[in-house]
Amino acid sequence: MSMSPPPGWYPDPSAPHVERWWDGSAWTEHRRAPEAPHTGQAQPGFGPPTQQLPVPSGGGGRAKAVALGAAGVVLVASIVTGVVLLGEDDGEPTGGDPSPTTSEPVDTPSPTSPTPTTSAPDPDPSHLVDQLNGITIPVPDGWEKAENTVGSDPTVWTSDTYDCPGEGGFCRHGTVYSRTATATDERSPKALALGDIKDAADRAYDQDAIGRRPFDGIASHEKIKEGTVAVAGRSGYYVRWRVRTKTGPGGYVQSLAFPSSLGSESPVVVRISIDAGDDAPSLADMDKITKGIRTIGEGATSGGVGNSVGATP
Repeated sequence: MSMSPPPGWYPDPSAPHVERWWDGSAWTEHRRAPEAPHTGQAQPGFGPPTQQLPVPSGGGGRAKAVALGAAGVVLVASIVTGVVLLGEDDGEPTGGDPSPTTSEPVDTPSPTSPTPTTSAPDPDPSHLVDQLNGITIPVPDGWEKAENTVGSDPTVWTSDTYDCPGEGGFCRHGTVYSRTATATDERSPKALALGDIKDAADRAYDQDAIGRRPFDGIASHEKIKEGTVAVAGRSGYYVRWRVRTKTGPGGYVQSLAFPSSLGSESPVVVRISIDAGDDAPSLADMDKITKGIRTIGEGATSGGVGNSVGATP
């Protein structure tokens, strides 16, 4: 039985001279040069695919040319091999039906995905690596990396769960996840953060990713902070709301937008939510996470402009 490998950067089957992002189930349109800074492995313990994969749909002319060239090489090799085999003669008479043979079933990997290998232990449990966007997100005390989430967004959340006060099963007091802003052509971090905050609040406190309403919806909200902030060495922008829910204590939601340091510098959005209840983490964790986001391979300091997280006058 074949196993799909985890999300990561792998050689592009349609253009082997570049790497392409595999989201865990399909190829995306994100590409980068293999020699880009801070590349590393796609995932600890996972190597590149060991087989020729079909060309993903939507490839450009150059990708198709590379694929056709590779196909031609395979065809010529097959013809040569066939001629060699036909030319072999061990002196025995031929003819009639060949003797039936038996063979064991072969477990072949999926032809549409990279080939996985054995995973290695987590080398750094204190940071979550988002390889697609080229950043790491700190994991504060009392938080942990999420192993299973709805969707493929890299996620950190609080370790403890509690019964949701509304519809749904278990809730967590805090959640952080990152994503690429692909649904819009907007590049301004300020415009992206202002445009994203409502969706972030709805996802955290109105309706979750599978359609449940764990807090029976949002009753009201107010903006408490917004401003410029340095994140991963880039100038970003954040917006923070205080959300009150129909059931439960509500909480705080923040949308943070900034350009990636990789490839075409696509905008990245990091969403953070923390409950307002007594058992929730300190709101200071929101600032720690914001200030602690780094470019992959970067040290403890990020530099950039606007490195304070504070309210806009």
